[in-house]
Amino acid sequence: MTTVVTGKLLHNEPLARYTSWRTGGAADCLYVPASLEDLQQFLSGLPAGEPVYFIGLGSNLLVRDGGVRGTVILMHGALSALHLDHGMVYAEAGVTSAKLAKFAARQHLHGAEFMAGIPGTVGGALAMNAGCHGGETWEIVERVLTIDRAGEVHERNHQAFSTAYRHVDMPVADEWFVAAWFRLADGDATEAEAKIKQLLARRLATQPLNLPNAGSVFRNPPGDHAARLIEASGLKGYRLGGAEVSEKHANFIVNQGEATATDIEQLILHVQAVVKQQQGVALHPEVRVIGENGHE
Repeated sequence: MTTVVTGKLLHNEPLARYTSWRTGGAADCLYVPASLEDLQQFLSGLPAGEPVYFIGLGSNLLVRDGGVRGTVILMHGALSALHLDHGMVYAEAGVTSAKLAKFAARQHLHGAEFMAGIPGTVGGALAMNAGCHGGETWEIVERVLTIDRAGEVHERNHQAFSTAYRHVDMPVADEWFVAAWFRLADGDATEAEAKIKQLLARRLATQPLNLPNAGSVFRNPPGDHAARLIEASGLKGYRLGGAEVSEKHANFIVNQGEATATDIEQLILHVQAVVKQQQGVALHPEVRVIGENGHE
């Protein structure tokens, strides 16, 4: 029996346009699902050994120059349901974190304001326990929907997941987040919206948003900040090919125009080595790297 899908399937699709670093190779296949049900149909029809990757805004992602073998599923612009459900905010994985924050504020709900500063989607925020300004995604998660390789959807409570700083342990391998319910406190809409504006203004003032970047590259070590360690090591403005440690915020690597994924990856390794040598601290990237190296 033929599986009928209604989403958009692209072959040998360059991924640079789908990542915020604006670099990287092509995916063998890129699929944009039309709905959650369509995604179920699509996954159920894939060969058992097919590698599968989910991406949202590509804002925490480096795709290597050789591209991605297998299938990449694009959630942003696809799974975008956002509404109230029994007093909780229900958001599908393709909804941007900022949109969720603003929606919650308009519903007189308090506690999601920090998500306005996360430059990605709900799916990505769930997968890495994204956070900023003292808040973390899983602090407000009540339960989630996941999908597996066979296209089966599972509802799991918060307690099924072990979470830490920028880390989430999945209870089952080969499952991906497709939606979540967020439990928030009652609040004042005007106050919440003002806080969001304040957070966005601070982000604009302190981050290099005028150049392609992937947000914070490294996790903050306990009791310290990656940006301080990088700056103290004299690396602000250090450039490798088209990739540069931002002059505005040292924990950002920016694409100055023609950066390859290899430039960025090599700069990440260089920063780690210099900070380890000069500061005695091992920095751990929070960006995800997928794909194969390009051919020389």
